[in-house]
Amino acid sequence: AGFSTALSQTPSISSISSEGREDLQVNQLGTQKWIKPDMQKTDVDFSEILNAIQEIAKDVNIFFDELEGVNSPSKDDDSLLHHGNLTNTSDDASRLEVVGEEVPDKNKTNGLYFRDGKCRIDYILVYRKSNPQTEKREVFERNIRAEGLQMEKESSLTNSDIIFVKLHAPWEVLGKYAELMNVRMPFRRKIYYLHRRYKFMNRIEKQISRFRGWLPKKPMKLDKETLPDLEENDCYTAPFSQQRIHHFIIHNKDTFFNNATRSRIVHHILQRVKYEEGKNKIGLNRLLSNGSYEAAFPLHEGSYRSKNSIKTHGAENHRHLLYECWASWGVWYKYQPLDLVRRYFGEKIGLYFAWLGWYTGMLFPAAFIGLFVFLYGVTTLNHCQVSKEVCQATDIIMCPICDKYCPFMRLSDSCIYAKVTHLFDNGATVFFAVFMAVWATVFLEFWKRRRAVIAYDWDLIDWEEEEEEIRPQFEAKYSKKERMNPISGKPEPYQAFADKCSRLIVSASGIFFMICVVIAAVFGIVIYRVVTVSTFAAFKWALIRNNSQVATTGTAVCINFCIIMLLNVLYEKVALFLTNLEQPRTESEWENSFTLKMFLFQFVNLNSSTFYIAFFLGRFTGHPGAYLRLINRWRLEECHPSGCLIDLCMQMGIIMVLKQTWNNFMELGYPLIQNWWTRRKLRQEYGTQGKTSFPQWEKDYNLQPMNAYGLFDEYLEMILQFGFTTIFVAAFPLAPLLALLNNIIEIRLDAYKFVTQWRRPLASRAKDIGIWYGILEGIGILSVITNAFVIAVTSDFIPRLVYAYKYGPCAGQGEAGQKCMVGYVNASLSVFLVSDFENRSEPTSNGSEFSGSPLKYCRYRDYRDPPHSPVPYGYTLQFWHVLAARLAFIIVFEHLVFCIKHLISYLIPDLPKDLRDRMRREKYLIQEMMYEAELERLQKERKERKKNGKSYHNEWP
Repeated sequence: AGFSTALSQTPSISSISSEGREDLQVNQLGTQKWIKPDMQKTDVDFSEILNAIQEIAKDVNIFFDELEGVNSPSKDDDSLLHHGNLTNTSDDASRLEVVGEEVPDKNKTNGLYFRDGKCRIDYILVYRKSNPQTEKREVFERNIRAEGLQMEKESSLTNSDIIFVKLHAPWEVLGKYAELMNVRMPFRRKIYYLHRRYKFMNRIEKQISRFRGWLPKKPMKLDKETLPDLEENDCYTAPFSQQRIHHFIIHNKDTFFNNATRSRIVHHILQRVKYEEGKNKIGLNRLLSNGSYEAAFPLHEGSYRSKNSIKTHGAENHRHLLYECWASWGVWYKYQPLDLVRRYFGEKIGLYFAWLGWYTGMLFPAAFIGLFVFLYGVTTLNHCQVSKEVCQATDIIMCPICDKYCPFMRLSDSCIYAKVTHLFDNGATVFFAVFMAVWATVFLEFWKRRRAVIAYDWDLIDWEEEEEEIRPQFEAKYSKKERMNPISGKPEPYQAFADKCSRLIVSASGIFFMICVVIAAVFGIVIYRVVTVSTFAAFKWALIRNNSQVATTGTAVCINFCIIMLLNVLYEKVALFLTNLEQPRTESEWENSFTLKMFLFQFVNLNSSTFYIAFFLGRFTGHPGAYLRLINRWRLEECHPSGCLIDLCMQMGIIMVLKQTWNNFMELGYPLIQNWWTRRKLRQEYGTQGKTSFPQWEKDYNLQPMNAYGLFDEYLEMILQFGFTTIFVAAFPLAPLLALLNNIIEIRLDAYKFVTQWRRPLASRAKDIGIWYGILEGIGILSVITNAFVIAVTSDFIPRLVYAYKYGPCAGQGEAGQKCMVGYVNASLSVFLVSDFENRSEPTSNGSEFSGSPLKYCRYRDYRDPPHSPVPYGYTLQFWHVLAARLAFIIVFEHLVFCIKHLISYLIPDLPKDLRDRMRREKYLIQEMMYEAELERLQKERKERKKNGKSYHNEWP
């Protein structure tokens, strides 16, 4: 009875002023205590209430006491609920408003503050009244208020069943948890140390600056006048401490912690609040997973559009500024405002855009060199001896490329394909392959340096991730087995080694099975190509009949793309199932496992057919009269008379363009359509004026949530593109150019999506791009091997080199110019006796249309003896020379490029020297500043004691 009386005398939380508001805290036993910092504005004797509660409720957890259900407000705290209206105003006096202080009307109407217009909304929770998880929410929200957070509820304007819970963290709560979370805050402006320079160097610098003044300003740089002064980037920072609060630069307590930091602190609190009695019944994530809350997100800072120009009236808010100087298509050529991105979205998203911008910038030299290789092929096309001989070979008749329906054809009919092949396979191809292998290493090494600079500027050098919480699924599965955590010293669920190994084996078997599914799909494409080439060869349309092989390749690539997209959907579900089957302990372990599986699946799915065309197409077909067949039925597909490189170029070009186009549509087009449909329904119900008057939480709720896997899809798309840009770049030099054009669009698409189409994601911290860096290094190593094989096996570079030095007109002279390639085409073709055809391969036509009489001989691409030699159709000596040269080239190329890569990695330090010096000097200056500030404080205290006449012992200082 005394306990209930004490509670009933306690004033309502929503009616207490800001200066006289009680803070609810919880001791280690879970006992709720009322702590009153300022007792001047209420007549209630809180000390008596506190004593009564402690005497009666000692060692009792009142959060889960049955009596509390009687004395607590109605379900879901409806006493805090206010029905929404279009203007979001209230005649009631705010419980936090200080008498005599005017609150701007804009704060009350823009949907970013509580109804009092003073307390900024730091976080939004959304639930439905009809949801049955009422009791869990009630306990959770009481515990939220016990942690010191202030709460206000609002019903939705469009659906009365939807309730918005607005949360605000007062200064005391922010300071307490900022100290616990080691949030670094600015405390002294930076002093930039300049090295001593000689007069001669100063004169040179003055002359250079004068010369630069005559040149036009860099158009890529952002206008500094439009960007806000990001104070934390010009100040030394230190972990926030309430005891040393006088050291920090605090102009205004309301703006000292920026909005992203405030939301992160509130989210940190919500993740550690209980909602039910039990060891693991804690945290917002569990309530979101069980449906207690429908959504949880921080608010955007108002609208991203403004009626006024940003140049004349300035930016309305950071979101508007980001839209104008980052997400707008008009600034596609400018640098990204990474500091502003980091301040608004957090370090993790800022690092993604920093990496994407760095990757795009590094693509410029690669795209330029690739374009140069292509243009070199264009300029030397008329001087290429091989393509000349192909175009002039009207008397050389090639054997049919398929059974029965494919006719004999003149070699000159493939003149266009020979010229197109020369555009990609020319003398500069080897140089470009070496350049791209080195480029990949330089890109990764310089990214490490760039990341170090960003980590220094963003105070991530000394930041260490907090020990992660155990996943709820892991706890539920292994709650019966526990062992002590060596770090925290607390018992936690434990997974036995045998159980872990068995699950990993099953998961690996699943991965292997799915890779076999990919190979089966490629096998299906191979059968399609074999069957279709004969069908197109007998087609009634002359255009398709005369270009049957190109039509086969084009349709096979399009079908392959459709299969890739369908299998990607399946792979995501399989990867999710296998990752959950492994039962990772923490979220980061789950993320890394899922990332690796999805990358393996999609990489194999996207590149398997490309590997087939590059290294297997036309390699194991046999020869006329003795073709190798699938299941002793289908004859394997041969390369075009001009080589297989044209097929590889077509495969890469079509897949790359279609893949990037589809990804861009799904990234931006799908959210745009969904948001347009939502706006359309609201416009029909409330009209255009009603929609613009919606509060900010209502607008943000109608946006699309960020992807459930975070930045996974964005990184995966770019990593797969990086693979396309490096792995087969020797066959398609224009790949870096296509990637560059796509990335210029991709940066603005992603920026537009984050700023306008998605809810504001929670600002989270990260030191690097995580597991993706290791994947990039693996792709860089694989690219060296694949490019070596493409040049040696797929292209005709080695056969031409062997002919020029060994069998051509310049044999033994050490020359390899175009004059040395005379007769190469004839030397690379073998002779076949038409009468030796198998019955099922014999063509329907006898070739009389070429010479007026049936053909006796036809030619095919290979190095074999003629039919009348002692060993008919045996390999010639030139074949073995070419094979030995190919193997030697692969070994020399790989070892040379790997040596260059390792040398570059060794020579380029991970940390720039000037950054290392700045870090050392900053550490020294911070220690000096902290010492001086503490000394100054102690001296002030000493002077005050002297004035007050207090005696003290002689003490330091």
